[in-house]
Amino acid sequence: MDLDTILARAPQVALVDELAHTNVPGGRHDKRWEDIEELLAAGIDVVTTVNIQHLESLNDVVEKITGVPQRETVPDEMVRRAYQIELVDMPAEALRRRMAHGNVYAPEKVDAALSNYFRVGNLTALRELALLWVAGRVDEALQRYRYEHGIGRVWETRERVVVALTGGPEGATLIRRAARIADRSAGGDLLAVHIARSDGLADASPAALAKQRSLVESLGGTFHSVVGDHVPSALLDFARAESATQLVVGTSRRGRLAHFLTGRGVGETTVEQSGDIDVHMVTHERARRGRLLPTPKSTLPLVRRVAGPVAGLILPFLLTVLLSHTRGSLNLTTDALLFLLAVVGVACIGGVVSALLASITASLLLNWYFIPPIHKFTIGETNNVLALAVFAVVAVTVAAIVDHSLRLSRRAANATAEAETLSSVAGGILRGDQGVEVLLRRTKEAFGMEVAELHHRVGHGIEPADTSAQDDAAGVTVPVGTDDVLVLRGRRLAASERRVLVAFAGHVAAALERARLAEAAAEVEPVKAADRMRTALLAAVSHDLRTPIASGWAAVSSLRSRDVHFSDEDRDELLATAEESLARLNRLVDNLLDMSRLQAGALSLRLQPTALAEVLPLALDTLPETAVPVRTQGVTGTADILADPPLLERVIANLVTNAVRHSPPGGKVLLSASALGEQVELRVIDRGPGLQVQDRDRVFEAFQRMGDTDNTTGLGLGLALSRGLTEAMGGTLTPEDTPGGGLTMVVSLPAARSVRPEETLS
Repeated sequence: MDLDTILARAPQVALVDELAHTNVPGGRHDKRWEDIEELLAAGIDVVTTVNIQHLESLNDVVEKITGVPQRETVPDEMVRRAYQIELVDMPAEALRRRMAHGNVYAPEKVDAALSNYFRVGNLTALRELALLWVAGRVDEALQRYRYEHGIGRVWETRERVVVALTGGPEGATLIRRAARIADRSAGGDLLAVHIARSDGLADASPAALAKQRSLVESLGGTFHSVVGDHVPSALLDFARAESATQLVVGTSRRGRLAHFLTGRGVGETTVEQSGDIDVHMVTHERARRGRLLPTPKSTLPLVRRVAGPVAGLILPFLLTVLLSHTRGSLNLTTDALLFLLAVVGVACIGGVVSALLASITASLLLNWYFIPPIHKFTIGETNNVLALAVFAVVAVTVAAIVDHSLRLSRRAANATAEAETLSSVAGGILRGDQGVEVLLRRTKEAFGMEVAELHHRVGHGIEPADTSAQDDAAGVTVPVGTDDVLVLRGRRLAASERRVLVAFAGHVAAALERARLAEAAAEVEPVKAADRMRTALLAAVSHDLRTPIASGWAAVSSLRSRDVHFSDEDRDELLATAEESLARLNRLVDNLLDMSRLQAGALSLRLQPTALAEVLPLALDTLPETAVPVRTQGVTGTADILADPPLLERVIANLVTNAVRHSPPGGKVLLSASALGEQVELRVIDRGPGLQVQDRDRVFEAFQRMGDTDNTTGLGLGLALSRGLTEAMGGTLTPEDTPGGGLTMVVSLPAARSVRPEETLS
């Protein structure tokens, strides 16, 4: 482009094609978009074009989709600055039809383009990227317009569903409910938000929020955290800022008493203030059942068990010394309450034993130093006797309650740990990712044992499942089914642990039974497959082999007959018939033998670098004469592939035979080769009737002749055998529609240069 001439002419509008184009070296700018910036700076409006794959932000995504790196890119900001963006959209098949008709590329480049960059999958993915990118720009323009015009109400241009999370156990239910609401409308967005307190105090479990974040992201949503003291206001502010159309909140976990005392909850306030945002109040299993208490992570540690009795002895003495200096300013009731407070503190530190020791010590000190007559263990007034008795009873009661709470906490912690462990084990078994060895290792770790092994019952005793010697230390045995025993050695188990161990043994039994069933199924499957193959083979042999045998037999019998005199022309025709019949019979038998080897896994391969230019002529020479011409394209310049040459020759011959059989009169078959990443693709293209989408898998089943009106031409093994041989060589065979009508069989095999030398023999 002559930039200086355009600037000199100073038009109102300049039409500049290919925004991402790279200029000829030596110019003023390296890129054409830099030329356009200079035109814009000169006051010239520009109309230009750009393909979605040339946007800088999508460069890596496009390379993953197409396998082709884009060297020419444009900064997204350059495109965003456009006054107007128009999307030129077209379905992938329509574009491929235009290319097939020669409207885009020259005829000699059409097949290569269609088989490489312009595949249906590539074009569909690029089309989606373009639609989403333009939709995002439209949304940005809409948000800017609303901001500039002070529009605060929600415009329901598309569904945006916000789900409010507290970090509670109901979070997963709310997230899935919100995801279902968002999925009901195409293009709906899912946003999860957690309102955090501004004082920095944690009011939710970070672990629970992390799990909920993962769930949101797995469902295609985004997670946000907003700071705010008034939850309804912060929640609605976030929803309006994101132009949310629907808001999902859970019903309150507060009990009826808490609801009566504190009034309306977050959900009710949100509904009242939501305005034009629809609010969904979703019930859950924790509704109206109160908030869950936090689960303690450990039992009473040794330090507290030692510090408790020490505090029970020292703290009352220290309090006595302190109160002795304030004698006269405090009465007996205050002294007793302070001693009671000390006992409660000791109970919180060391439990009931420490609190009992502290209450006895405090009672004696209170009697000796503060109850008249002082410095005597006698009590002069009946009222003081009652006060001391009440003090002792309250102190012991509070200590017992505290100790009971600690025991319940420990039980809750143990129950939670047991439930989590059993849940994890059960989930692993259901998913099939935990075998018997893994379960035994987890059992040993869960119970802190030295040994966990599975034994087989032998008569009235047991025999170890393995031959490794074990010590004779006392162990714990639990039956596993009827024939096995789980043995643990290392320490004695409590009664509660034995209960959990029985559950573990049940899981081990289930895993063991699963393994046995899988092994039995694996043993039966080859037999079933062989039986199916045998049945189909017998059915095929009874019909499809009869024709070439009968034709060859009739020709040979006629030639041997002495009753009829044949001319030389007739004799040659009979010999040709016999030869053709025997050749067809030979091909059928070869296919049957190869298919049997594939089914039995006995096919030997010798993979080596192979040139398509060498294999194709050999494969085409084996084909019978036909009126349908076979052409090749791009074969000589293609990289070598890793394949077994004789097997590849069979694959190509079968595919070309199938293409020729279905080609219309006057049609042709094209063999096109091209490289895609580390793969080389060979396309066998015909212009026949093609295949319906639902038949693309069935066509590769053995003994299928889909669409053939003539059932005397083969067993229907050609495509099944071709796919089997291709996959045995590490490749794939897939059908595609030929643009303009027909079927394209794509053989994809690894390029020889992409494989290490040690992998060339298999």
